[in-house]
Amino acid sequence: MGAASFLAGWRRRVHLWIDHGAGDDAVAVWIHSGLVLLICANVAAIVLESVPQLAQRFGPAFQAFEAVSLIIFALEYAARLWAAPEHARYRALKPARARLAYAMSLPAIIDLLATLPLAFALFGLGELKVLLLLLRLLRFFKLGRYSPGMASLAAALSAERKALFACFVVLMGVMLMAASVMHLVEHEAQPDKFGTIPDAMWWAIITLTTVGYGDVFPITAPGKVVAAVTAVLGLVMLALPVGIVATAFAQEIHRREFVVTWSMIASVPLFGQLDAVEIAEVMQFLRARTVKSGAVVAHEGEPLKAFYFVASGEVEISLPDGRSTLDEGHFFGALTLDDVAITSHSPCVSAAVATVPTKLLVLDQIDFRALTARSPRLAAHIRALARA
Repeated sequence: MGAASFLAGWRRRVHLWIDHGAGDDAVAVWIHSGLVLLICANVAAIVLESVPQLAQRFGPAFQAFEAVSLIIFALEYAARLWAAPEHARYRALKPARARLAYAMSLPAIIDLLATLPLAFALFGLGELKVLLLLLRLLRFFKLGRYSPGMASLAAALSAERKALFACFVVLMGVMLMAASVMHLVEHEAQPDKFGTIPDAMWWAIITLTTVGYGDVFPITAPGKVVAAVTAVLGLVMLALPVGIVATAFAQEIHRREFVVTWSMIASVPLFGQLDAVEIAEVMQFLRARTVKSGAVVAHEGEPLKAFYFVASGEVEISLPDGRSTLDEGHFFGALTLDDVAITSHSPCVSAAVATVPTKLLVLDQIDFRALTARSPRLAAHIRALARA
């Protein structure tokens, strides 16, 4: 039992270091920074290795760096797989099923593919140079794990995939129309360039995308008119998907922050029966607070005068009957209304300490009074709970 607890503790610690990326924890920062630098160095090495002079001069150094990188990436993949049961998404599953579920996720598949060149080398398949090159370049996409912005962009693209596909269909339609009209007006003047619609399609797509290589262009007056209209349509065709992606990206960032905060507030019995407008009003009074590992959130013996929502990290709270650890999505604290105490736990929390770097959302007593004064329904709801 002691060995199991020891392993579970280390597994939790590894999860916080390499997967959770908790705040300003020195080990997590060093690991994440080191992996990002290693990925960037790998991509740079792949690019530089394609230069014959550099490959000939520094070939052994490139090979040694590749071997070290593969070992590190393999260890990273193994560590992530081992710590997968600690991930919030898989915590309800048994360890074996949690690891299998994690292994089937897209980030884990990219991690696995990035380590496949090591297996190829062990089994003597190093002659598959094209495949090895592509697998090595996949390491670039590992950067998405360390960038919330890239994750939000991917979610935005997924959410707007139907609209973007519609833009692509419209682009193809405009290209076919432009190519057909240009074929009709230019095929006699330039049969070698616009003799068929497929020939004209090259000119149409280059013009619509505003690239304009200049290798194919109209020479007749009607052809120039068609080209001018096509060029203007090209600007519209480019602006449409850019606007869709930009709007979806901004909405995704706002939605992600809103949903996380909403779910935490709605889980509090104090606010659980509020409607959407009232919960949004509560959110306006929350203040963000970041604390380091070991920081005291509430001192022993001092009464709590705020509600704390754990946005990320962990907080250990002291109760009269023992200690409890609260992670992301949980809350604790106490507030008063009309001199009546409303607490998150019964018995009350007597102390709270952050066990890892933690981000909190705080609703203090002053803001709570302002909130209840602004929302009579909320104040009545809280009074009813206090009397119960």
